[in-house]
Amino acid sequence: MTETVTAPQGGLHRLGIAAFGAVLALGAITLAHAALPRPEAEAVVAPVPPTAPERVVLVAFQSPLPGHAINSPFGLRQMPWEDAGRLHAGVDIAAPFGEPVLAAADGIVTRAGALPGYGRMVEITHAEGLVTRYAHLGAVTAGLKRGQRIRAGHPIGEVGSSGVSSGPHLHFEIRDRQDRPLNPLYFLGRRFAEVEDLPVQAAAKVSPRVRMAQVSTIPESKRSLMVAKGLIEAGD
Repeated sequence: MTETVTAPQGGLHRLGIAAFGAVLALGAITLAHAALPRPEAEAVVAPVPPTAPERVVLVAFQSPLPGHAINSPFGLRQMPWEDAGRLHAGVDIAAPFGEPVLAAADGIVTRAGALPGYGRMVEITHAEGLVTRYAHLGAVTAGLKRGQRIRAGHPIGEVGSSGVSSGPHLHFEIRDRQDRPLNPLYFLGRRFAEVEDLPVQAAAKVSPRVRMAQVSTIPESKRSLMVAKGLIEAGD
């Protein structure tokens, strides 16, 4: 025979009360935990990429007359008073009288004055023996002198028509350390970081084509040649 054990009624009642109390206590703990202030979420900081080192520039060239176009390029050119073509060793940039002429690159002034044919001119020597010349100036900037260190964009003179010139313009040259004329178009608007980057060999090449120059004004020093050739009348 299987005996059935029956718990006293009072014990069951006490067990029920205890279980109910445990449930209430657990709920109170949960509510208290929910009421506690939560720590703010930590800000996520994006990693900062390392800054690339600034590229070192050996020399950089800018236009000596910003906003004005080249109207006579580098190469063989024959003027109306000449019997044959000869090298036009730079480029001509037409601009009005008095327009500021700027240093094309950082360098040191090696000449500031007058030179036969060039008229009033400035010469600046740059890195690796490169030289820029600014000719036919109407005036050289006051105080500019040989040995002065100068920055690109600094005014060095004004557009004029001094020397053998057919009108107001800037004759601009770039030469290497051997005094070879170089085509400025290979340099203007460009930056060079290494000596090997300099396009000296390409810029020294001269096309065999001779360009016939057209001039609006004949320099007084060439007028007699034009009369002798029968190209103009005496007194014109």
